[in-house]
Amino acid sequence: MINIDYANEAEIQYIIVNDKHVSNELIEMKIKSKEILLVKDKENKILGWLRFNYFWDNTPFMNMLYIDEAYRGKGFGTALVRFWEVEMKAKGYELVMTSTLSNELAQHFYRKLGYKDAGSLLLENEPLEIIFTKNI
Repeated sequence: MINIDYANEAEIQYIIVNDKHVSNELIEMKIKSKEILLVKDKENKILGWLRFNYFWDNTPFMNMLYIDEAYRGKGFGTALVRFWEVEMKAKGYELVMTSTLSNELAQHFYRKLGYKDAGSLLLENEPLEIIFTKNI
């Protein structure tokens, strides 16, 4: 059994330690804005998180999906993404987005969940960033 819910301030330390892509201040803001979801096991141990924002300020965009290595490949990431999609649909959104680098295996995970290639972004000295969308 797993539990998925929005992160709260008591759980901030786990996210700060594991999410090196954004500042601590932004993590605090995202927790207050309910833009970080956590997946936990039946003992309430955090297994991973999903962080999102809004592309063009009106389209939910999954910025980060992270599952601790020991728990990967067991359906926790899929459950977290599906929960997020249901939450976004309940808020009235019909489309969600995400992206991944072309050299990352995550692109296959998103396609398996029904995400479609929608374009790409090429930054200097970086692999191609693939943009994905999904109608929910």
